[in-house]
Amino acid sequence: MTNRKEKSVLERLIEVNPEAEIWWDSSPIIYNDWVQEVLRELPDEDKEIVQKQFKRYYNPENPQNMLFKGVTTNPSLSMNVFEIQKYYWEKFIDDLIDKNPEVDKEGLFWMTYKGIVKRGALMYLPVFEKSNYKNGYISAQVDPRYMDDKEKMLEQAYDLAKLSPNVMIKIPGTKQGYEVIKILTSKGIATNNTLSFILPQFIVCANVVKEGLEIAQKNRVDLTKWRSVITDMMARYGDLGGLQEKGRKIGIALSESDVRWAEIAIIKKAHKILQERKHPSKMLACSMRVSPPIDDKKVAVWHLEKIAGGNFVYTCPPKFIKALILNHDDLEFSNQIEEEPPKEILDKLLRVPYFAQAYFEDGLTEDEFIHHPSVVATAKEFSNRTLEMINFVSTRLEKKK
Repeated sequence: MTNRKEKSVLERLIEVNPEAEIWWDSSPIIYNDWVQEVLRELPDEDKEIVQKQFKRYYNPENPQNMLFKGVTTNPSLSMNVFEIQKYYWEKFIDDLIDKNPEVDKEGLFWMTYKGIVKRGALMYLPVFEKSNYKNGYISAQVDPRYMDDKEKMLEQAYDLAKLSPNVMIKIPGTKQGYEVIKILTSKGIATNNTLSFILPQFIVCANVVKEGLEIAQKNRVDLTKWRSVITDMMARYGDLGGLQEKGRKIGIALSESDVRWAEIAIIKKAHKILQERKHPSKMLACSMRVSPPIDDKKVAVWHLEKIAGGNFVYTCPPKFIKALILNHDDLEFSNQIEEEPPKEILDKLLRVPYFAQAYFEDGLTEDEFIHHPSVVATAKEFSNRTLEMINFVSTRLEKKK
């Protein structure tokens, strides 16, 4: 007999605050493949319960009651589609080449990416329509190689927005990106601020969204299909940005727990400010980790536990959800969003300039965002994955010559 709980970890998280949302952090196209992967690794006695949970995660027959209320994706995540459904997408690309014989590899990449976005958007369109446009958005990111090119980002944003009414445009947290977010907001186009890690970015985004909304309202723009989310790429700030190394250089030893607290402190403060100032944007938590180790027998999931009860979007990649299902079914939540980080830990973190810049509203200027270590490292990773996608479509182009 199984000891597995009837409700999944993520369902129990949402019970603490029903206004919070769970989103799927990958293309919805691979969802069924992922389900089968997880079921293969489960003990037989758990499979029936988990299959029922999966039916509640994504169920096109009952979209208004699905757990997954939206989707985040980008060119990097779209590589997973090729890796899992290689032969289908090879044929899809070959058909594009046949219909567009003069296309080059960059153009073919963009058409292919739009095809992936559109197919995923259609899967969530019933959620979008039956929720009166509150849920069912799929985030589609502009090419990360153009994060300082305002005109190119705008061109791609308009192109993506035409694919389906539930497409939300992902724009990076650079000075030029925030100019684009303001323009898109003024036209009633939903946005997701990505490549964002620190409070100064979140505040700039929230403010330009308000400015964009004022322009939209003045011009009587239809805002019924508009939303704004601000992404906090939590572990990418601490790990990819090198918080421990920054502390070590000035003689401050930071544990894994300290790093997790740094990330949690930033998102708690951002959530509080947005609530107090009644900003229309919603914080989106992503890049979460199963971490830190508590003792020899247990690993925590503080990125969920310590902010439970907040009005967040939690966007969860397949790998993270799989870890919760296989190893953390006993996880329980309480309302911890208002709890302050331990004073002694926060005081220690604030002695590290890299953290202070992230924690205070004026820690960095807009011109400095593009040089932040987490922005640089993440943009490089995303750009490399985009190049992998271009190489994939390029091989089909060469075979057709």
